[in-house]
Amino acid sequence: MTRYPRDLIGYGTTPPKVNWPNGAKIAVQFVLNYEEGGENCVLHGDAASEAFLSEITGAQPWPGQRHWNMESIYEYGARAGFWRVHQMLKDIPVTVYGVATALARSPEQVAAMQGANWEIASHGLKWIEHKDMTEDEERAQILEAIRLHTEVTGEAPRGWYTGRCSMNTERLVAETGQFAYVADSYADDLPYWVRYGDRDQLVVPYTMDCNDMRFAIQAGFTAGDQFESTLKDAFDVLYAEGEAGAPKMMSIGLHCRLIGRPSRAAALKRVLEYFGSHGDVWFATRLQIAEHWAREHPPTAKLGPSGMDRATFVQEFGGVFEHSPWIAEGAHDLELGPAHDTAIGLHNALSRVFRSASQEKRLGVLTAHPDLAGKLAAAGRLTAESTSEQAGAGLDMLTDAERATFTELNEAYTSKFGFPFIIAVRDNTKASIMDAFRRRVKSDRETEFAEACQQVERIAELRLQEKLPK
Repeated sequence: MTRYPRDLIGYGTTPPKVNWPNGAKIAVQFVLNYEEGGENCVLHGDAASEAFLSEITGAQPWPGQRHWNMESIYEYGARAGFWRVHQMLKDIPVTVYGVATALARSPEQVAAMQGANWEIASHGLKWIEHKDMTEDEERAQILEAIRLHTEVTGEAPRGWYTGRCSMNTERLVAETGQFAYVADSYADDLPYWVRYGDRDQLVVPYTMDCNDMRFAIQAGFTAGDQFESTLKDAFDVLYAEGEAGAPKMMSIGLHCRLIGRPSRAAALKRVLEYFGSHGDVWFATRLQIAEHWAREHPPTAKLGPSGMDRATFVQEFGGVFEHSPWIAEGAHDLELGPAHDTAIGLHNALSRVFRSASQEKRLGVLTAHPDLAGKLAAAGRLTAESTSEQAGAGLDMLTDAERATFTELNEAYTSKFGFPFIIAVRDNTKASIMDAFRRRVKSDRETEFAEACQQVERIAELRLQEKLPK
């Protein structure tokens, strides 16, 4: 059994009804990344200098050497950039992604963060890559980050964002059991829950597009007005969606050494003025968003089709294609994942098995279907699904004349094609079924075989819609 772990559907077409405080149309969340003093540096015991997110185009790590230019660029963020941004945002709820070792080297900045009532979330122990760490090594780094963060700030972090993370980061953080949210995701405009073992972990996704880090990459921003335009456009789209009844969250990522430069700070000032000109905007920390979400949308335990064992899966869905459990068995062997836990997704998996089967096997599915208003119906020997479907179209309450007509058409159709007339009765009325019957009995066999197979798939789709969310 292969299971695909990535969730490529998320909330799909049925997002939760979001109720931000005071009926806000949008939740705006500013993140200030505090990394200065926690970056790669041989002074910090690292193997080489930093090479990430700076003004130096194409920077490379210098093994065993300090990089004076790189260090001074990061120092600007702590010495000047932080204070400029602090002055602009001190009256707004902000979440700081604080690298623990950077916080430890910046007590005055930490005091200023706390004085502004900003949330200080953990940004890991050091601002370094984690992708090649062993699980034990990364787990130890996480625990040390929590310990040092608590020592420096006076309280344990409630939020976590590594950034330069590994495939294990989110799970390892969740396993600590102490975080209200993890932000190492860019997968949605709303928070969502993931389950690791017996723990439900809330994820509050972050952003790469509305992020000043694009000033430090070649394909990014070159002027402040580009950043400003991007943020305003994102705000306008999300605000309009909120006005239409589907509020979202907007994350904005800032770095002291980037947005703190005068050439860019002016753009942030104009953005703040623009946001402030709109009503019904909730400026919040990520922790406030996480706590609100946990109250309004707590995790719900559910076992979707992709998580079922083979026996349970076949028991639940083996009758979706009439008397053909082999289709469910084949579907269970496919690469199922969260995208197949909806009616549309699971229907696609089941239909794939049906479509790829031989004509003989598909014919077997067709012949497993009962005649409409036929002898099995009269004898009460239909499956529960077929009984309900036929009754829904009024086929259980035919006049004698109507019954005689159906019997005549059934016999003519079956004699000609070798399988019973099949139609998704829930899409039809008694009259439209009769019209289709008279029309289709005149078809050639190839055309009618294809039509019957399509109707079988449609019947399965309608049955799944009763069992699963769309």
